[in-house]
Amino acid sequence: MATNPQLSLFSREEEARAYHDSERAGFFSILVNAKGDKRQSSHRLIEMPTVLGLIDKNRDTWMTQAEFIRPNRRVVNLARVGLLFADLDTYREPWASGRTPEQLVESILYYCSQEGIPLPSILVFSGRGIQAKWLLDGTLPRRALPRWNACQRYLIDRLSHLGADRQAKDASRVLRVVQTVNEKSGEICRVVHVENGSDGQPVRYNFEYLAEILLPVSRWKIEQQHQERKERANRRQLKLLPGDKTDNLHRFSGRQLAWHRLEDLRTLAKLRGGIQEGERMLYLFWYLNFLLLSGATNSRLMYYEARALAKEIDPNWLENSKELMTLYSKAKAYEKGEKISFGGREYAPLYTPRNDTLITLFQITDDEQAQLRTIISKKMAAARHRERETARRRAAGAVDREAYLEAANAKQVQAQALRAQGLSIRVIAQRMGVSVGSVSGYLKAATGA
Repeated sequence: MATNPQLSLFSREEEARAYHDSERAGFFSILVNAKGDKRQSSHRLIEMPTVLGLIDKNRDTWMTQAEFIRPNRRVVNLARVGLLFADLDTYREPWASGRTPEQLVESILYYCSQEGIPLPSILVFSGRGIQAKWLLDGTLPRRALPRWNACQRYLIDRLSHLGADRQAKDASRVLRVVQTVNEKSGEICRVVHVENGSDGQPVRYNFEYLAEILLPVSRWKIEQQHQERKERANRRQLKLLPGDKTDNLHRFSGRQLAWHRLEDLRTLAKLRGGIQEGERMLYLFWYLNFLLLSGATNSRLMYYEARALAKEIDPNWLENSKELMTLYSKAKAYEKGEKISFGGREYAPLYTPRNDTLITLFQITDDEQAQLRTIISKKMAAARHRERETARRRAAGAVDREAYLEAANAKQVQAQALRAQGLSIRVIAQRMGVSVGSVSGYLKAATGA
């Protein structure tokens, strides 16, 4: 464990720089408690050193852990994230009563070691509890948010004994800024432990390594199961199955698929140069539906995300929140694990439409589908499947028909030339490294016999 003198040198800017890069494009947000009124401001990352230097240390102050593409910290504006984190409300736990921050650190490190959880890179005393942070060796882009969310959920679950706050796990979360006061306790937020790596800097983890450790099913296991399903499907290809479900769609988990559908609809809006006035609520409704299905937000934060998305659609549009009440009710039911039975099957309370339904609803053309990832017709899905299979076969050493015929013609010409020299079929076969039968076939094909 690092000594106290070392930790005292770990300033608020150094702590923030561990997961934010002021040289990247994007935004971060600061939340300040001004006499009971929480005020939020967003700033460009390049301004981070200046902004952090101007913070009043005598006020409750929080900062986003992720980075955003717009000056708004909603997850729909996520640019990237470079850490996992947990807000441990140890002050609520009987086992932590009377312990100093340093003693809490010892307990947390011991618990992680016993449970097989990688040790946090940084532990911050928030004034009452502990903020644990696992730094990544790179940043994850917005498309990886569903997988990041899954790791966050399982991490919080495994740290529940330590008082992990289940509400503090989304990418839009703000955590207390180092060297600012916690007005509830009067204590100063400070770094109390740094787990150093071999280079003397806070240890950083490969995200895939953390995912393998934290998730109940590893990625290689999922891929293995997918391959096994594919092989079983190939063995029964001759059996005609009822229904219109296609296996040509590239597979995603339900949450990943929902996130990609949200991104596809946002791409569609950009392709069309914006959204017309009469279609704004249609887009907003489906944006939110897929955002909720992806697990990136919940009913408690839904209206905040709705405002951010509404501003993306039209900065001057004041959406009518009453029109989203049905979706809010369905989101609440979804979070409770409720199901809807229809046609002998069970479905989530939120909407899970087929691609054909979305294509018809938004009148998506073939040219537009070509630029989307998941909202595509069965015909286009089949074409993409063929392209992937062709690429896979080529990577495995297979060749296309044109290349095969070209190689066959070359062998025919070679066999005919050697035959013209008076060589026997057996000698030609030895020269070419093929069978006698193959040479006979080459010569017959060459003469048209």
